[in-house]
Amino acid sequence: MIALAQIAALAVAAQSPAAMAADPAGPDYGTQELVEGRNGAALRTLTAEADKAADDPALLINLAVAHARRGDEERARDLFEAAMAHDERAELETVDGRWVDSRVLARKGLAMLARGEFASTASIASR
Repeated sequence: MIALAQIAALAVAAQSPAAMAADPAGPDYGTQELVEGRNGAALRTLTAEADKAADDPALLINLAVAHARRGDEERARDLFEAAMAHDERAELETVDGRWVDSRVLARKGLAMLARGEFASTASIASR
């Protein structure tokens, strides 16, 4: 069984270094909610952010994680694929402090989805 921490590590904590320099506070993108396993709250936060940054790879990835955890694999797959196909490549900081290319994160999310790793955390995430 995949640990919730491994799934949470896929969640993006911040945008690219350049975006963070422009706005150090930056968008939240539901990071805290995702880390805590509060997927419904994360979806509400992310949906509100989508009005301002609908095509941001970080937002797309976090939305995909939240949808995958709630069992909406089709929507999650669409969002991971959109992040992977995005014109802009961005180095994103994950919640575990690593900087990873957005397309690499999106591919990792798709692979985790295909292996059913998000489904295995549904009961953990909803406790």
